[in-house]
Amino acid sequence: MIKALLVREAKLINRKKSELMNPLFFFLLVTSLFPFGVSPEPELLAQIAPGVIWVCALLAVMLSLDVLYREDFDDGSLVQMIVSGASPVSIVMAKAITNWLFTALPLIVMSPLIGILLNLDNDAIPAMMLSLLLGTPTMCFIAAIGMSLTVGLRRGGVLLSLIVLPLYIPILIFGAMAVNAAAMGHDYTGQLLYLASGLVLTVSLAPWAAGAALKISISE
Repeated sequence: MIKALLVREAKLINRKKSELMNPLFFFLLVTSLFPFGVSPEPELLAQIAPGVIWVCALLAVMLSLDVLYREDFDDGSLVQMIVSGASPVSIVMAKAITNWLFTALPLIVMSPLIGILLNLDNDAIPAMMLSLLLGTPTMCFIAAIGMSLTVGLRRGGVLLSLIVLPLYIPILIFGAMAVNAAAMGHDYTGQLLYLASGLVLTVSLAPWAAGAALKISISE
């Protein structure tokens, strides 16, 4: 069931490539503006690079949240999938995985370029990619809970942001700390372990919570 839903989501996303590129363009544009808006000094850019990259990645992922369920809900496809026997948990997992593959993964691939642009230490680039690799899936699954709660609401984007942003803060903190530690030559295993434990916890619980919330939202 999940495989069929993943194929369906991939085909739908392939039809709207322009929307797919928006988070990536946002990430590249905003991070590249920091040297102009803050300072072109290499030392200063190296200090702020971990926080800048993580904040911009977080905001870029949030750009894709509203389309996670919205179109399927508006045209009735979401209701039809559940009525036809598709598990809400499977739907949530398929959408969250697809969202990560087509939104967050390109950001991770592009992050070394941004790190070089912001004069990030070469030793910190692997830590940055690893932290994003562990942190962004957690954000996508948390976002699935928020979207499941707000999918039936008109203009629920603001409420969605209020729900997910506080839950993103620990991910942001540990992700930026891992990159900072690597840049200073310190061990960053502890920060990565926190991110990994958060990922395991989120993947284990979030699909069930989001599935229950989705079922309630659609039945109202």
